[in-house]
Amino acid sequence: MGSSRRRGDRHLKLLHRLLALSSLLLLASGEVIFEERFEDGWETRWVKSDWKKSEGKAGMFKHTAGKYSGDPDDKGIQTTIDARHFAISAKIPEFSNKGRTLVVQYSIKFEQEIECGGGYIKLMSGYVNQKKYSGDTPYRPDASYSLLVDNRERESGSMYTDWDILPPRKIKDVGAKKPKDWDDREYIEDPDAVKPEGYDSIPREIPDPKDKKPDTWDDDDDGIWKPRRIPNPAYKGQWKRKKIKNPNYKGKWKIPWIDNPEFEDDPDLYVLKPLKYIGIEVWQVKAGSVFDNILICDDPEYAKQVADETWGANKEAEKEAFEEAEKERKAREDKEAQQAREEGERRRRERGDRHRGRDHYKDRYKRRNRDHWDDYHDEL
Repeated sequence: MGSSRRRGDRHLKLLHRLLALSSLLLLASGEVIFEERFEDGWETRWVKSDWKKSEGKAGMFKHTAGKYSGDPDDKGIQTTIDARHFAISAKIPEFSNKGRTLVVQYSIKFEQEIECGGGYIKLMSGYVNQKKYSGDTPYRPDASYSLLVDNRERESGSMYTDWDILPPRKIKDVGAKKPKDWDDREYIEDPDAVKPEGYDSIPREIPDPKDKKPDTWDDDDDGIWKPRRIPNPAYKGQWKRKKIKNPNYKGKWKIPWIDNPEFEDDPDLYVLKPLKYIGIEVWQVKAGSVFDNILICDDPEYAKQVADETWGANKEAEKEAFEEAEKERKAREDKEAQQAREEGERRRRERGDRHRGRDHYKDRYKRRNRDHWDDYHDEL
């Protein structure tokens, strides 16, 4: 059960929504620019790209609610065929996000165990040849943003601080040099330290006081006996002044920052070019992602309402359907494993019977030949 639940945690990811807010301005009344729930007639609004078709690498979208669903009539478009490129787009009413919030929201259900593949959508400006829509079609990122997953904010930020779109406000002064009187020595030798008297006379080695002259030692024959020498514990090496904190220490010198003369603020940084298209363009090693409930508007509250009406209304039923599908999958795999074990046992028995049969014929052959040779010896 634990393995199944972990598998469910990886697979389920029920209907993730990405909500991007391009400014912090809110309008009293909202406008829905584009809303797609992939109901009847959706194919008249979307154009399938021929990108990668000639290479045999183009994937197809299938109109389905998926393998497990809280509502079988609540369909989206699902990527099919593994290791393919998928591209589809729709034209939307041209609009600008200047002076208003831009909300981009959609749901995606990963029915496959996602290994390497996209799950995003794109907004595009200018003219797009939808039959040739591809990964090279230009698009722009959003500005200030909040990222919502399952209707909860997971991250937020600003393109002023999170991306290097404008030149930096401050730059390092490359012409600056460390002042000559800058003292960056944290420790210095103690100028008041005095070397102890007789320090330089301390020998590096001394005779070993425990080494005794052998009784058999003969000075005439063996020479004058000398005890072996050992390191002198009183010897401390070359005398050095001890280190003390430098009272004039100013810290490590760093190149100072100055105002960037090339910086020019852009209050309309968040403003995109007039948007005219929305598209899905992803590469997936394993297909099976269901895209649905796409929404472009300028009212975050309406977006949350739509999320509750779609993903929120079906998430529990979707989860139950997934868990039931997992139980069926586990039972099917257990049955197949049992059948494989039984088949293996049957084959082992057959091999054993064949071996016993061969041994039987060998014994008959040996007995027959033994009788023949016995008759031959009797004649002799």
